[in-house]
Amino acid sequence: MAYATQTDTFSVEPTPYSTRLLQVTLTQETIQRFLKNIEIYPVQALEYKSFLRFRVAQILDKLCDHKLKPFLEKALGDRQTGALLVNPEGINRVEQGDEMVKIATAFVHLIGRSNFDLMTGQFYARWAVLNTDDSDSYLRKPNKPLELHNDGTFVNEVTDYVLMYKIDEQNMEGGDSQLLHLDDWEELDKFYNHHLAKRVIRWSAPPSKNVTSDVYHPVFEADSHANPVMLYIDQFAQPKDYEEGVYLADLGDSLESSKAKLSFPVPVGQFLLINNLFWLHGRDKFQAHPNLRRELMRQRGYFSFSTNPFSRYKDFKNF
Repeated sequence: MAYATQTDTFSVEPTPYSTRLLQVTLTQETIQRFLKNIEIYPVQALEYKSFLRFRVAQILDKLCDHKLKPFLEKALGDRQTGALLVNPEGINRVEQGDEMVKIATAFVHLIGRSNFDLMTGQFYARWAVLNTDDSDSYLRKPNKPLELHNDGTFVNEVTDYVLMYKIDEQNMEGGDSQLLHLDDWEELDKFYNHHLAKRVIRWSAPPSKNVTSDVYHPVFEADSHANPVMLYIDQFAQPKDYEEGVYLADLGDSLESSKAKLSFPVPVGQFLLINNLFWLHGRDKFQAHPNLRRELMRQRGYFSFSTNPFSRYKDFKNF
């Protein structure tokens, strides 16, 4: 495979789950050198000074002989792949959570910039999923599946990529990550060519998201190569009439029943980084346990090397 490679600092190979999903492994020596080199930058410094996020990205790329940045740009922009499962060796304990934030920040600032996360008031979000929860969305509800969706559906920000880091997991059974590539979805043509596919729909977030205004965009657009791209989430779509409601319900059923849906565990200390335009993501439900705990970290933002066709519906542009 074109992306299979081995260097002294990182390696790339297809995962057992799909040739589209690539396993990227950074050696323990590389990660330890990186963390040593950025000891002067605590997470708070990355929060307060946004340009330092690019400095730590530069340091990581230099340690990887300037091969990591071009690889990430190529792999994440390639319609044939666009999804990575990243393993920074030796970082796999919840006590290393700050180190995980630094590693993720370096990765995504090689390809673009993370958006401000209104849920947490930072450029990233960390949260725990417990056995019981009173959240107003499925994000933190362990006994409910988080159905396939794209991120950035209800915010006025371009969202090209999503990163999800597994920081901790205890007493967990189930809860596998799920992915679906648009080109593998059996009924893509049916829904993409439907007369409602590009009708502008209202999207509204619940109070926990701290988003105070609705946004408007269609479910589908086309990229610069005339390929379908998608911006959809079931929980926050607000159809205006019967026809839109039935279309969205049928679409959701089709996604969840697709035989091309991938389902696999993400080990603690590893993260998924996907192109949000042609990959949908979700997770399966968990088995109940009184001491269940899962902690996740998210970053999402825009690529500096491409244009998102949904940006025309946004009230303002990224800068």
